[in-house]
Order: sequence, then structure tokens, then C-alpha cells
Amino acid sequence: MAARSDAKTEVGSGAFVWAVLVFFAGWLAFSWPWLSGAVTIPWDAKAHFLPQLQFMAASFARGQSPFWNPYVFAGSPQIADPQSLIFSPPMLLLALADSAPGGWALDIAVLLSVLASGIGVLLLFREQGWHPAGGLIAALAFSFGAAMAWRLQHVNQVLSLAYLPFALLLLRRALLGQSLTYGLAAGIVAGFIVASRDQVALLETYLLAGYVLAHWLSSERWAAAARASVKPLLAGAIGGAAVALAPVALTLLLAELSNRPEIDYIGAGRGSLHPALLITAVIPHLFGAAGDMAEYWGPPSFAWSGTGLFIAQNVGQLYIGAVPVLMLVIAAARGLLWHREIRFFTIALIVTLLYALGWYTPAFRVFYELLPGVSFYRRPADAVFLIGGLAALLAGYVVHCAFSWQLPPPRLWQRCLEAAVPLSALLAGLALALGFGRMETAAGAIILSATCFLVGAAAIATALWLGPIRPLAALVLLGTTGAADLAVNNGPNGATGLPPSVAGVLEPDTDNATIALLKRKLAETGSDTRRDRVELAGLGFHWPNASITHRLEQTLGYNPVRLRLYAAATGAQDTVGLPEQRAFVPLFPSYRSLMADLLGLRFIATGVPIESIDKSLRPGDLTLIARTADGYVYENPRALPRVMLVPNAMAADFDGLLTTGQWPSFDPIRTVLLEAAQATAERPPGKARIVAYLNSEVVIEAESPAGGYVVLNDVWFPWWRAEVNGRPAPLLRANVIFRAVEVPPGRHRVRMTFRPLSGALAELLDRR
Repeated sequence: MAARSDAKTEVGSGAFVWAVLVFFAGWLAFSWPWLSGAVTIPWDAKAHFLPQLQFMAASFARGQSPFWNPYVFAGSPQIADPQSLIFSPPMLLLALADSAPGGWALDIAVLLSVLASGIGVLLLFREQGWHPAGGLIAALAFSFGAAMAWRLQHVNQVLSLAYLPFALLLLRRALLGQSLTYGLAAGIVAGFIVASRDQVALLETYLLAGYVLAHWLSSERWAAAARASVKPLLAGAIGGAAVALAPVALTLLLAELSNRPEIDYIGAGRGSLHPALLITAVIPHLFGAAGDMAEYWGPPSFAWSGTGLFIAQNVGQLYIGAVPVLMLVIAAARGLLWHREIRFFTIALIVTLLYALGWYTPAFRVFYELLPGVSFYRRPADAVFLIGGLAALLAGYVVHCAFSWQLPPPRLWQRCLEAAVPLSALLAGLALALGFGRMETAAGAIILSATCFLVGAAAIATALWLGPIRPLAALVLLGTTGAADLAVNNGPNGATGLPPSVAGVLEPDTDNATIALLKRKLAETGSDTRRDRVELAGLGFHWPNASITHRLEQTLGYNPVRLRLYAAATGAQDTVGLPEQRAFVPLFPSYRSLMADLLGLRFIATGVPIESIDKSLRPGDLTLIARTADGYVYENPRALPRVMLVPNAMAADFDGLLTTGQWPSFDPIRTVLLEAAQATAERPPGKARIVAYLNSEVVIEAESPAGGYVVLNDVWFPWWRAEVNGRPAPLLRANVIFRAVEVPPGRHRVRMTFRPLSGALAELLDRR
């Protein structure tokens, strides 16, 4: 760890160039189905992340702030959302370059990030003085192995892992050279990791901290090494804080107000990696993870009853290629994994595997209780990203040893063990298939894996023979074998590559009839007092956030993190792609309810007749206005205006209202409910109109002969600020979840502005 390999590989720069070229060719082969437009990265990449990117890009193009999103959940603090992509450099650059990015643009950005990750691994190996052939195998396995390939749709986590090689390289230089410059650079890259605010980023943060600790402990004079690293680490802390402090603080504050301030141990454990999935390191297609859900038979499918797990079928895929796996087996048999220069990564891999296994070992309970941040996440199996990355680095190191003649000759028992491990895994897969009666579907997967391992073993043997006489040929042979293997086994599948038409509704220029109808109807009903909302329910997985793409202000959406208050008042769930995911609550018991009217919910598009979603509806409650290829579109004629000048106020128990759903007797046009309000004499009505409505600013002109309350039916959030005629005014929480500002008699201009940084700071100072 503390110095370059003692047996620094004597290879010219030509070998490194060839390694880069072979890696690029491998990337091109792996990525071509997406690059060509034949398939698109589906599911979360499109349903969630693409609309976030489009919102940011459109906001920049219109000269607006992307910090508040008015198009889902009646308004959401986008800047604090860990999945908003605002703090992701690749996505930020794309948003600045393209005002209306489509699905292909997002795919390209993700794949370029994957490419960059592999280049980072190659540079890291070069920095270590390790053979480029090792860097090539490590780069291929890192970029196209395990979760990096099988979970491309989880954009944030892919980006988090892509930063890791660069963070390690810069941190190494900072520690060895006691460099403030590299320390600062390492801190900035680590800051981008932390700012991703996902579980992969959390684990990488602990990994980098462990790397520093290992650097100290591996030095002969550890105390001196620790003292020497103070300045570069301080520079790194400054760089990291500059990048990550604000987003992390905002997200932590949002978490306290969200539907998931933390995940309990059982909830997190349901996202554990089942031990049986370890076999996918050798037989990736054994359980049918690449196919339809109905055909999948691995845990936690119905074939494995009683696991208690809740993870997708692709989460536990561990395959990084036959060549890397065989090299790891060789390393384990011959004791290479405990070499001083790689020992840290071996320990890190073991710890990460224990973390991923979740409740299947006692270790995760310790991690959950002792490590800050773990309780925020619900799926320890996300550690598969890091397992693949660490295993790739270890496999690459073994290739380096082989190509630099540091691989010890095997004894007979070691050779037998090296052959027995993959053979045992193949036999275990065969036994599982026979035991579960799945031989018909699993036989092909077992044969494919056996073939890949035979080819991989032949490639290793040939490369080792060629190495002394034709080193570049050996490098190319091993690299192309590994690249072809991963392109075949980890290429597009049902989780990562579907026809672009599956997410066609999320293209900015879509000609979808339902979207076109909603846009036309909203244009007809809009005015300076009305901004009617829509709801997209039960139309399919990729629909809930289409409101962001097409700038339709919606009551629901797709996001695992929502405001707890709003969810309690409206029944908003993670998503509403299926009809049964539309939940109702006491305060929003039906589309025929006061809360629906207050939200201005005018148009509802559903994939099934709405009576099958809301069984309390009676004939005439809603009007069917259209039947499209996607479903049904209804109108709620009772939807209230977005802004009102309400003359009177009444005190109400908002917590009680959320529990009982029993509104007091009042007319929302004439009376507003406040948490604390003094009784007022009956006052004549006034009027209000919206002068400007931007993402993070709303300007309203109000006129009232006797004063009253400007009520804006947008979600109340503590980081919004109000002014009346340029002077600060209290922003009141009205009618349980909305905003109100009291105004005196006369004509006034009310401005509401979203100020997340000053709002968050004020919130923190109030706690002192």
C-alpha cells in the first residue's frame, strides 16, 4: 500500500496504450446495443432519473432554478433529493449542453461514465506500477461486471462507483507525496461520491477512510505516517466539504421531514443478498435474472418461499467474467490475496460481502448499529456494486503478478483446488436446477458458463505461454476474451436493455395522445388564478414522472423519498404505475373529496376505469372526457383555483385532521384553516391573481377592502420565504399542507421564494 510494487513491471508505454485500446473496443462492443439505439436503459433510468435530468435541463434553458420541482407531489424540494442529479457533474454538464435531453442522451451519459471508470482503473494500475494486462482485466471487470452491468438503470449508484478509481489514485498520490494539491483533488472527487448520497457512496466513503487507515498501519512508523498525512487530508476535507457539505446537510434535514427518516433493521434486512445468489459469480444466468419476472426462480422468488426478502431479480448478480474469477481462485489457492500491496482490498472485499449478506450474518447488525448512515438505506445488497469493483481490482492484480513472473508455481493440491472450485460451482448450479425442477431452463445457462470458463482457462494458459515472447499478443488475447465474455453474459437484458418504445412517453417530443390531451385541456382551463393539476395513475411503470417531462403539475409521481406531511394527507406512495398503488387516506378518501379540490386536481388519467381504483365514486362525481390508447381521462369540475384571497381564518388541529379526515364546517373560498388563528369578524372577499409562477418563486397581486389571507395551494415547506410589498412576512401553513400569507387592507404584492440554503441554516440555528 505504501509504495509501488517492489517488482515494478518493466513494460513500455506501448502496452498501456494497447490496454486502453482493447478496453475501448470492449466498451464499444458492450455498449453498442444502447449506442445504436436498438435498446434503452429502462426502469429507474427512465422512469425516475430521466425526468430529473430533463427538469434540470429545462430549468437552465428557461433561466430558472432547479431547486424546487412543481411537477410532482404538488411541489418537492429537488435540491435536497439525493436522486435529483443536481450535484452529479456528468448530468449537470449534459443538462447545460442539451435543453431537452431524451432517453438516448441519458444512456450515452451513463455509458460514458462507465467508460471513464475503466480508464480510471487503468490509470490506477499504472500508478501502482502494475502490468497493463492486469489493469485491462480489472477495468473490464470493474466497468462491465456485477452490478455495474446488471443495474445500469440505477444511475446514481453507477456514477458513484465510476468515481472510485480516481478517488483512490488521487488519494494515493496525496498520501505518498504529502501533496496538498492531490489532497485537494482527492477530496473534491470524494466529495462528488458523498454528494451522490446513495448507499454505494456511503460504502465508498468508509472504504476511502479505511484506505487512509491502512496506509498508516502499513508504514513502519505509523505515527509519523499519520502526522505526515494531516495536511493533504485537511486539504481533502476542505475540497470534499466544498462539494458535499450543502447537499448532505440538506438531505439530512429533508429526511427528518420525509416518509423515511430511517429504515429499521428488519426493513433493511429485507434487502439482503441471499447466500444462494453467490453462485451467480460463476453461472450468471442460472436463475433466469435476465428474463421475465415470471420465469425467474432465484431468491426471493416464489420458488424460495419464506425468505422475507424484497429485492429485484437483478440485484444479486455477481458475474465479473470467467478470466477474473479464475484468477481470483488461483490467487486464493496460492496465497496472493494477502500480499502486502493488495491486502487492504482483500479485507475490504470480505467486509463488503458481509455487509451485502445483511441479516444472513451477525456482522450487518453491528454495521447497522455502529456505522453512521447505514440506517438510512433499505438494501444492503447494493454493496454488490462495490463487491464487483473490489473483486475486479484483486483479479487485475493477480494478472499483474502472472505477467510480471510473480505468480508462484502451483503445487499439486493447489492445482486441484483451482480446478475444483469452478467445477464445484457448476455442479452446485446443476444440483439447484435439479432440486427445483428447473433443468429445462437452467441447462443452457450452465453449459454457457462451463464454456466460458473453459475458454477463459485456455486464454489464461495461452497468454501465460505467450507472455515472455509476445507480451502484447498475450495482453490482447486475454483482454478480448474477457471483453467478449462480459458482452455476451452481462449485455442488455430485461433489466438493462429494452426497446426504446417502453419509455416513449418520456421523450420530450412524444406524440402520445394522452399527454397531448392533458396539455390541451390545461391550456383551456388555465388563468391567472388557476393552474389545474393532473394525476397519472395506473398507466404503467414509466408514467408517474412523465408530468416532469411535459411540465404537467401533478399530485403524485415516482420517488422513494416524499414529504411525510404530504404523504399522510394525500396517500402518495413511492409510485403509482399500477392501479393498486393509488392509496387513499382519511384526508383524501376519494377523488370526490375536499383535499382533491384544494389541490386543484382537475384531470385524472388512469389505465383502468377509475371506479376500479376509487370504489367510493358515485355516478356524476367525475366526468369521463376521453378514452385514449393508454386509458381513461376524467375531469373533476370542483377543482379549486391555485390562488385565492380568503377573508377569514379559523383555527384547526391539523394532526387531528390527518388522523380523522373530518374537516370542520367551512367554505375554503371564504375561510382558511390555520394552526393558530384568532377569530375575526366577517370580512368582505377580495381577489388575488398570479403575476409570475416560476420553479422557486411565485408572485401574486392581491387586493382586499378589509384584509385577509392569500392562500396558495402549493405544498408548504419550511425553506420557503414570503414577502409582502418587499418586506418579510410569515409564511403560514394553511389547510393542513398549503401556504398562506396574511395581508392588510388594500392592494399588495406577495412574493414567495424558495431559499433552501438560508432556510436550512435558519432551521439549524433554531435548534440551538
